[in-house]
Amino acid sequence: MAVLPSVLITGASTGIGATYADRFARRGHDLVLVARDKARMETLAARLRADNGVTVDILQADLTQPGDLAAVEARLRDDARIGILVNNAGAGLAGGFDQQPVDDVERLVTLNTTAVVRLASAVAPRFVEAGEGAIINIASVVGLVPEFGQTVYGATKAFVLYLSQGLSFELAPKGVYVQAVLPAATRTEIWERAGVDVNTIPGVMEVGELVDAALVGFDRREPITIPPLPDAGQWDAYQAARQQMIPGFGQAHAAERYRNA
Repeated sequence: MAVLPSVLITGASTGIGATYADRFARRGHDLVLVARDKARMETLAARLRADNGVTVDILQADLTQPGDLAAVEARLRDDARIGILVNNAGAGLAGGFDQQPVDDVERLVTLNTTAVVRLASAVAPRFVEAGEGAIINIASVVGLVPEFGQTVYGATKAFVLYLSQGLSFELAPKGVYVQAVLPAATRTEIWERAGVDVNTIPGVMEVGELVDAALVGFDRREPITIPPLPDAGQWDAYQAARQQMIPGFGQAHAAERYRNA
C-alpha cells in the first residue's frame, strides 16, 4: 500500500486552513500545521490525532517575518514526506486604499504574495525531482473583480491566480499539480480581523462547504477551482477570450487607433 504524502498547510489554526487539515487528516494524511497561534494549533492537532490516528507536527510562524518564513521553507525543502503544500495563509484590510496605512499594506502584500512565492519556490525543485507533488494556492474571486473596491487585497489575489497558472504551465509537464482555489465570501475570521461584520455580507459560504468543493476540484486535478461559480462555461469563455488576444500582442507597430492622425 502506497504511503500517503504529508500535507503542509499555512494559516492552519482556523478557518480554511484548519478545515483543510481536518479533511486531509480524515483521508489519512499526516500534517504539518503552520500559523501564528500555537495554542489553537495544539488543540486542533490533538483532536486530529485522536480522531484520525495521523501524525501532526506544529510550526509556529509569522510568515511576514523573514526568520519564521525561512524555517518553513527549510521544512519544505528538507522533509521528503511532504508531498502537498496548501498556501492558505492570508489577510485583508479594512477601508479604502487612501485610508490604509502603508505599513499595513506592506505586511498584507508580504503575507499574501511573497510568502506564497517563497514557499512554492522552496518545494518545487524537490517535487520536480520526484516527478510528483501538489501545490494548492488559495486565491479569491476578488482578484477578478476590481469593482469590489478591495484594491490591494484583490491585487494580491490576482497575483496568486497568475502565479498558479504560470506554475501549472511550467510544472504540470514535470508531474507537479498546481491548483488555484478562488473562494468568494466565506465565513472565516478574516472579516473580523479586517474590521468587517461578515453578517452584513450576502451570500457567505460556510467554510466546510468551500473546502469540500475545492477538494472535489483537487481530486479532478482542475487547475482553477471556483466553488461558488454556477456556470463553469463562463470561466472557459473568459479564458478563451484572453487567449484570443495573445496573437495581437506581438506587433512591431502600435495599433491604428494610437497612431497620430
